[in-house]
Amino acid sequence: MPITGYAKAGFALVCAAVLAACGPATPSAQDKVKRGEYLVKIISCGDCHTQGALLGKPDMAKYMGGSEVGFFLPDLGYFYGSNLTPDKETGLGNWSEDEIVTALRTGMRPDGRKLAPIMPWMSFATLTDDDADAIAAYLKSLAPIAYKAPGPFGATETPTAPYQTVVAPKAPEPAQPETPPPAPTTTPQ
Repeated sequence: MPITGYAKAGFALVCAAVLAACGPATPSAQDKVKRGEYLVKIISCGDCHTQGALLGKPDMAKYMGGSEVGFFLPDLGYFYGSNLTPDKETGLGNWSEDEIVTALRTGMRPDGRKLAPIMPWMSFATLTDDDADAIAAYLKSLAPIAYKAPGPFGATETPTAPYQTVVAPKAPEPAQPETPPPAPTTTPQ
């Protein structure tokens, strides 16, 4: 029996209804983690949150496990890249993915403390929901590393680990008027 135009149209309508009911294709959890890994790498989170990275020799066995080198910000203190692995004692293991997203976007930790301004959360505030969720999923997928980064230390405290200093530029000195070189003198011969 040949398929009529009405049957073809009906079949197409049923297929369209089934596809619409299924909704848009959503990425798998594995795709989400892979996207998060990509984002973490291109925004260089490991540069501040991996031991050895600030010394030019990142220890990839401790990737995202926190840094032993910090930054001194004048009038604010000494800050060290924290452990972003899911270790429950020293990392993000007790944080939910939503709490990680909130910290990324607002700079506010679950304990109410504000992240140091060296952490560029202001730039991350505009991450899409999908990208912020992917970063959180990736961080939660990492192998836990037990390492407590030093600090933070206030501006008047003594840090217990190496740090780099962020130095504000000096104000330019006013230009001095140029003085002409002294005229050569001749002596009689």
